[in-house]
Amino acid sequence: MTITGDAINDLIRANAPAAMHALLPPPCLLDMEGEFLEYEDGVRMSLRFPVLPRYRNPMGNMQGGFIVAALDNTLGPLSYLIAPPSVTATLNAQYLRPVTPETTHIICEARLVARTRNVLHLAAEARGEDGKVFVLCQATQQILPPRSG
Repeated sequence: MTITGDAINDLIRANAPAAMHALLPPPCLLDMEGEFLEYEDGVRMSLRFPVLPRYRNPMGNMQGGFIVAALDNTLGPLSYLIAPPSVTATLNAQYLRPVTPETTHIICEARLVARTRNVLHLAAEARGEDGKVFVLCQATQQILPPRSG
């Protein structure tokens, strides 16, 4: 099943405990103005983020931490829909090329590589709308035991 746009946030909210609803979508995603594009059930998710002037480093390019934050804002929702609750254990990034001031948006796509009983292995990339890859990312998510009560 593939869903798009705001229906992805509705799916996350439907699977979240009521106590989390006040923070869905999370403030970090709202601040980055992330837009859900597509979710393929248990397989992959993509979001689109504007490259805002406040994200620039002294060279005028998008600062690497903001690129990784956009990737994390993509990996998190995917991992939550695959195995709630889960938390980031590791996140590694390889920068291939700069996100220059001419870039208006980046597309972040995360996908499940493998799942064990306690860990999700995920991969992600940030690319331009022309398809050029800026950053590659690998993450592991620790699957937490369900809360009782």
